[in-house]
Amino acid sequence: MNTFGHMLRVTTFGESHGPAIGCVVDGCPPGLAIAPEDFAHDLARRATGRTRHTSQRHEDDAVEILSGVYEGATTGAPIALLVRNTDARSKDYARIAQQFRPGHADYTYWQKYGTRDPRGGGRSSARETTMRVAAGVSAKKWLRERFGVEVFGWLSQLGDIVPAGFTRDAIETNPFFWPHAGQVPELESAMDALRKSGDSVGARVDVVATGVPPGWGEPVYGKLDAELAAALMSINAVKGVEIGDGFASVAQRGSVHRDAMTLGGFLSNHAGGVLGGISSGQDVRCSVAFKPTSSLRLPVEGLDVEGHVVDIVTTGRHDPCVGIRATPICEAMVALVLMDQALRHRAQCGDVPVMAPRIEGASDGNRKERKRSAKDAKGAKEREDE
Repeated sequence: MNTFGHMLRVTTFGESHGPAIGCVVDGCPPGLAIAPEDFAHDLARRATGRTRHTSQRHEDDAVEILSGVYEGATTGAPIALLVRNTDARSKDYARIAQQFRPGHADYTYWQKYGTRDPRGGGRSSARETTMRVAAGVSAKKWLRERFGVEVFGWLSQLGDIVPAGFTRDAIETNPFFWPHAGQVPELESAMDALRKSGDSVGARVDVVATGVPPGWGEPVYGKLDAELAAALMSINAVKGVEIGDGFASVAQRGSVHRDAMTLGGFLSNHAGGVLGGISSGQDVRCSVAFKPTSSLRLPVEGLDVEGHVVDIVTTGRHDPCVGIRATPICEAMVALVLMDQALRHRAQCGDVPVMAPRIEGASDGNRKERKRSAKDAKGAKEREDE
């Protein structure tokens, strides 16, 4: 399927080296002010070719609004968005058109469809995520204007490097979306060495949604955390998703993991803002693991479509770390899920009054705890290295 969502449904189409890519956003309420220039910021954050640390493909990523917007505002009709591909270089893929690249979807597409588009990975290319980000722009705007919800993310690990501190204002000041400006030279040196070696590395992206009210989600099959995990897992190269403390919960005691409640707020947020599949009013926290790309110039033995053993060498323009550009993609998927859940909640429970007691998302103690988290992570890494 190429569509996800329930009341807010997003369909994407197009291939990496086709004439264009696009999406249809169905279910967006009327009256949301939107214009082509509103998409520019987030698409530029996702774009290739901005620094030497990403693929050098240079796309204009200019959004054309084909329907669903009249006189600068959404009408309630499907919103159709189109972005034309302007810098595809298909000749780079001629050599591997008849080969199966290890770690890629070439072989699985071949087995499923009996054919495949080898140009830039075709439908399985990360180029498709451009339209997820475009769709996410409207979701972010609607959530912010209607509920005060803010969705933001950052690169929380690159290979074995973790942030030495956390300053939100630093995230947008560097090409890595890194929350500690003092480490940027270290990241640049690491990426320069990686690119020189011809290898790649994985990464981790964290996303937080603040201001989410309690009540969004479903208790069984439409759990908020389950839909967030599914949406984030659908992104290219993602191999794992955590909500809240995630796998760290395995080693915790229940006396630690339980998020105690007071009239002044929750004392911790190990659950990541979701209890029983429903938002608690705390920050919704997600963490996403990206594998290292297998598009490498380093030769490896593989197979072609005839079953012959061949040396696989991938040339062309590729990201040595796909996670560097993934922050806006993850933000978009979280925003789209939250907007869909908000619309579903409004449809079923819109007349449910605010129930007492209404607990604040974070007490003063929890706010201090979150500020300490980056420091604690740094300390743990230092102890690990000793």
